[in-house]
Amino acid sequence: MSEQEQLAERSPGGAFGRSAVDVVPEQRGPGERERFAFPQGERPGEAGRGAGSRLRVDARRNLESVLRAAREVFGELGYGAPMEEVARRAGVGVGTVYRRFPSKEVLVQRIAAEEVSWLTAQARESLYGGLNGPWDALAGFLQRAAASGAGRLLPPEAFRYAEEIGRVPEQRAGELRAFAGASASDAEQSADPRLLLQLLAALVARAGAAGELRAGVTVSDVVLVLTAAVPVHASAAFAAEDGGEGGGAGGRLLQILLQGLRTS
Repeated sequence: MSEQEQLAERSPGGAFGRSAVDVVPEQRGPGERERFAFPQGERPGEAGRGAGSRLRVDARRNLESVLRAAREVFGELGYGAPMEEVARRAGVGVGTVYRRFPSKEVLVQRIAAEEVSWLTAQARESLYGGLNGPWDALAGFLQRAAASGAGRLLPPEAFRYAEEIGRVPEQRAGELRAFAGASASDAEQSADPRLLLQLLAALVARAGAAGELRAGVTVSDVVLVLTAAVPVHASAAFAAEDGGEGGGAGGRLLQILLQGLRTS
């Protein structure tokens, strides 16, 4: 069993995605942070005021630094990366990390929950937003997900669930219909990877029915595209070559993968 699978088995409840999301990495942008990040009644600038449960400003700053660093480290090295590397990139001592997250499993669960919640909201918007055709909805979701790096932080059970959907898609129809009726706020706040995979299955099915997706493409294939990463040294080389324009190596890789998914 891989380290990621062991982490999944040891995490509370046996799966990622059950804990509340209260801080999202700053890469999401101001609007996204306001939408997903803060518990009810707590907003930026309120830290250190009122109830003792609110973190002091410096403590919140350290927490946000740790979360950004963890997202970066786990995205590059996987969930097996050491906590010492997270602390180093956050610019804090490893003791600071452990004071907030008593084990790596807790930190991994937190990061995975944030990313799944954000991806779920993006997938729902792509599916039900009604602004794009079937292919553009799927491709647009993949482009946003790849640009954020969130796909590389999916928990292990997301891959297993994608395989299950591919094997018995007809058994998922009821779940898809039930989820379609869920309120937007419920979906956006959910960190359950099964909801994300159900939405992706619907995006794939719609693009396939429109004849815009290659025959045989499955949800598992889409998840692989989500998790595709370009080595750091390759990204640096491409950035130097094109002066940082054109999306770099990551953008070029995504375009190649999307061309492989779409019917010619």
